[in-house]
Amino acid sequence: MNADSPTPDTGTAPPNDQDAEQAALGAMLLSRDAISAVSAIVAPDDYYRPAHATIHAAIAQMHATGHPADPITLAVRLRDAGDLHRVGGASYLHTLVQATPTAANGPYYAQIVADTAKQRRLIETGVRLIAESRQGTTDAAQIAARATTALTTIHASEQWPAPVPLGTHAPLPVFPVSALTPWIAEHVAAVAEFTQTPPDLAATMALAAVSTAAGGRVHLEIRPGWREQANLYLVCAMPPASRKSDVFAAMTEPIYDVERQMQEESRARIIEAETEKEAALAEAEGLMAKARKPGGTIDRTALVAEASAAKLLAEEIHVPPRPRLTVSGDITPEPLAHQLALHRCLAALSPEGDLFDIIAGRYSAKPNLGVFLQAHKGERLQTDRITREQPSVDKPALTIGVTPQPAVLQDLAGAPGARDRGLLARFLYALPPSNLGYRRTRTTPVPAPVAQRYHARLTHLLRTLCALPEPVTVPLTPTADRAVEALQDTLETSLQPGQPLAHLPDWAGKLVGHTARVALLLHLADRIAAETWGHPIGEDVITRASAITEYYTQHALAVFDLIASDPATDAAHTILEWLRRPRTDGTWRTTFKRRDAVAASRRFRTVAQVEPALALLETHGYLRTDTPPRTGRAGHPATATYRVHPSLQEENDDAR
Repeated sequence: MNADSPTPDTGTAPPNDQDAEQAALGAMLLSRDAISAVSAIVAPDDYYRPAHATIHAAIAQMHATGHPADPITLAVRLRDAGDLHRVGGASYLHTLVQATPTAANGPYYAQIVADTAKQRRLIETGVRLIAESRQGTTDAAQIAARATTALTTIHASEQWPAPVPLGTHAPLPVFPVSALTPWIAEHVAAVAEFTQTPPDLAATMALAAVSTAAGGRVHLEIRPGWREQANLYLVCAMPPASRKSDVFAAMTEPIYDVERQMQEESRARIIEAETEKEAALAEAEGLMAKARKPGGTIDRTALVAEASAAKLLAEEIHVPPRPRLTVSGDITPEPLAHQLALHRCLAALSPEGDLFDIIAGRYSAKPNLGVFLQAHKGERLQTDRITREQPSVDKPALTIGVTPQPAVLQDLAGAPGARDRGLLARFLYALPPSNLGYRRTRTTPVPAPVAQRYHARLTHLLRTLCALPEPVTVPLTPTADRAVEALQDTLETSLQPGQPLAHLPDWAGKLVGHTARVALLLHLADRIAAETWGHPIGEDVITRASAITEYYTQHALAVFDLIASDPATDAAHTILEWLRRPRTDGTWRTTFKRRDAVAASRRFRTVAQVEPALALLETHGYLRTDTPPRTGRAGHPATATYRVHPSLQEENDDAR
């Protein structure tokens, strides 16, 4: 039989559904989201056809390492592993896609595969038990015990993959590069390919680059009274030897080129102003020198008046500061506040994590977080601590784009006030996997037209927005406004007890604002060439921005889990330890209710205190919620019951 053809389901064949197996795999090839959804329901050994098991395993491995999975890339992976011919060739991979009505139904196809796998296991168990009974080598009690154990194992393992340990995370999504403006997206993809790095790194620094141009210079008015600046705090954490510096340089080079050009262009103007000011001060000093000479023939009153007028004139001469777009990555808070007072809009860009070390208090016993908090929101910044001669600055705008090592994030989380005062909530986090060990040694350089287009467009954006005399406000279209409102509604639901963001209200509370800022950056990049960036922002831009912030949301969940700055993580560990302990009668907990978890530890006093931890454990796969039946009484909702993952009991059994 040709491998491209499904195995017929004859009357003697074990239960299987080849159409469902093909559709489940096809959904995984069509949609990255479907990979996680299908893998949560079926494992490779659930497939009837071995070829399908091989294909599923290969897709899951590619997804886990951050590589895109489609018929072409999968064929290369299978060919390298020597499995392509065995699964039916490259044409069969395209057959899987064509056999899939819609990727959105991937979980339903996977459920069919899981159900037939369960039926096969039940049949196999029954056949084995019948054989043992007929042989007479085992007594009835032992056979019954084995039957009970086997059936319990089949039921417990159904649709319940191994839990993800706390402190780690499931495979995270790859940055949705297609949501970026084409001239940015093509450069991101080319740099990622050339450096053999995840596109997340280049994409995050591209957003930081556009934010450097727009931050503080263009605002978005979502509704009257609600405005957002265009500056972002972005961090892409990767381990050493990840080629961060190469990617950083490729994405930020136009910024430093424009900064050098602006400094050179302003040089003559600054020298002229300095000379004029020095001359005016010298004239005032000369008049004062005459007024100091003794003698009764000198009209000191007139000389003092002339000197005062000359000094006032000198003070009115403004010497412009040397233009700056960026500050170094190791700047301390006080000089940063001083530079913001001079320039108002700045970017702290660095391929290292020095800035986070400084924020965490490397040079002071108590971290000074104020300037970083105020410069994100655009709140009035007082600079009296620097010098009384420097005025306070309204609407400061700081962009941060750094690529530290993951351990640096843990140090930042440990800084006093970093979580409580909202600093951690201001960042968009990316935590892509490293490509170390999977990188190709010979890659295609970034095509010259792609690099030139990126450089020219970003330069034009920087020049245009830096030349604005005052900040410009861009509105939303009515449909875009409704799209933002829908995002707000969705966010409110996700913050409810038991929902994914319930334990991160501080970070999630800024999510819609961050989405609006990303939308503004996309809008500016989309329209800078046509000079129509002042037009209202459309609904499609909001949709693209929400795809990007959804990516950052998934990574933020992993980062907060990694840095363990979330109180829910500690509480989850407490509940997990309780579930791993047997009851006084020696039995194990297979189900429990919220009030049982409250009573498990003195650290909990109310149900509200355990809900974020329970939500986190459910997200990691340790718990499942059984939907409670209606009580029939208004105001008395039924209490949810949590089922405990069987692996916890297996751990305890193994420890005995």
